[in-house]
Amino acid sequence: MDGPRLLAQMSLFKNLDPRDLEKLALLLHEQKAGKGDVLFRKCSEGNALYFIREGAVKIVLPSRLGDERIVTIFSAGDFFGEMALLDEKPRSADAVAVRPSRLLVLSRSDFQDFLRKNDAAMVKILSTLCTRLRKTDELLEDTSFMNIPARFAKKLLEIGKTFGRWDDTSLVISLKLSQKELADMIGATRESINKELRVLKGKGLVSITDKNITIHDTRRLERRIH
Repeated sequence: MDGPRLLAQMSLFKNLDPRDLEKLALLLHEQKAGKGDVLFRKCSEGNALYFIREGAVKIVLPSRLGDERIVTIFSAGDFFGEMALLDEKPRSADAVAVRPSRLLVLSRSDFQDFLRKNDAAMVKILSTLCTRLRKTDELLEDTSFMNIPARFAKKLLEIGKTFGRWDDTSLVISLKLSQKELADMIGATRESINKELRVLKGKGLVSITDKNITIHDTRRLERRIH
């Protein structure tokens, strides 16, 4: 697929004039990342905006003790890294590929020039930033007021919505995540996630293979949230 057609499928660019898409496509360069590759670290200089063409990238908040909190996982069509480009401050988190990925990269100067000429894109970015701030608030609220079974059920359903595919009545999640990563996503320990997975498997709600997590009954899993 050519550059302009690809950009037109991304939320940030879908309302742009085809001529603007053609100009923008010339400013992008492609970058490949293997699973586990670090795209940037917290406190590093923010000099590029990333768009995911294929694959998935997790945004991680590391601690001084070596622990981490996975804020979110972005998939194809999403963009990230815009905050440091807007306020020209260092990166606020790490970005790490969780599966082999192909990215489109736009430099800071080209990004800022692009925004100056496209009010619609600026509005879209501000809307996206507000949405992500609300999700951060929701994450804090969940950690404060929901128990681990409820938080884990909610997170599994969220992952399934983005990375899952329906196979009859089951939702198959092909994104490979370790128990440690699942724990990091909800602010729990690996041991507590291991225990919860055993409970869910025992109830017939979830099954796990080397490649997939399968949710067999999304309605019963939803009831664990409330």
